[in-house]
Amino acid sequence: MRLMTLGAAWLLAISGGAALAADATSVQPAGGFNWTGGYVGVQAGHLWGTGRTTAETGWNSEPDVDGWLGGVYVGYNHQLANQVVIGVEADLTVSNAEGFGQAYDPWGVPLPPPVIGDVYELNWSGAARVKAGYAMDRLLPYVAGGIAFADVNVHAIDDGLPISPIMSDTMVGWTLGAGIEYAFTDNLIGRVEYRYTDFGDFDLTPIATAELKTHDVRFGVAYKF
Repeated sequence: MRLMTLGAAWLLAISGGAALAADATSVQPAGGFNWTGGYVGVQAGHLWGTGRTTAETGWNSEPDVDGWLGGVYVGYNHQLANQVVIGVEADLTVSNAEGFGQAYDPWGVPLPPPVIGDVYELNWSGAARVKAGYAMDRLLPYVAGGIAFADVNVHAIDDGLPISPIMSDTMVGWTLGAGIEYAFTDNLIGRVEYRYTDFGDFDLTPIATAELKTHDVRFGVAYKF
């Protein structure tokens, strides 16, 4: 089911871009930079956030996740006559973000030494989003949101030593963000973007679940066709 969801998200982004490309009825503004067209780019940034392991017994942990990310993105924009720009975009990144969180008992008290807790590792993530912005010649502020997914590993450690197998799953959730793009030339476009993502949760055991929510700031540069 998760793979079907991911496939549908990517298909939505691709088919949406094709539909916008085929729309030749909108009147384009005269003069100035025109944002209509496809693009492909590379990006890098910093990610931070919080995981949460919750068990029915009341035991929990909240690892602070932190690290770098880098990857690619592809999309299509369509500029309307009123300077509004709509578009679709998909991206994929790899990450070294990870973090440890000490385990707490049902009353919120940390477990005594040796230290027991959970380690979260974010290996890769991606998203399929819709965009909306307002063109000010070569400057484009925008908001974007859609489906997000990530490959996350979780395992428990005791005084630095693993005490559980690594549990891994492709988490599926949602993302929302805002950014600014600037066209340095007719083909070279830079961007800076902030994004908040809730990757949802997955089952670690029949009585425990893992959740992950992140923030990230990304810088990118793209080639517009």
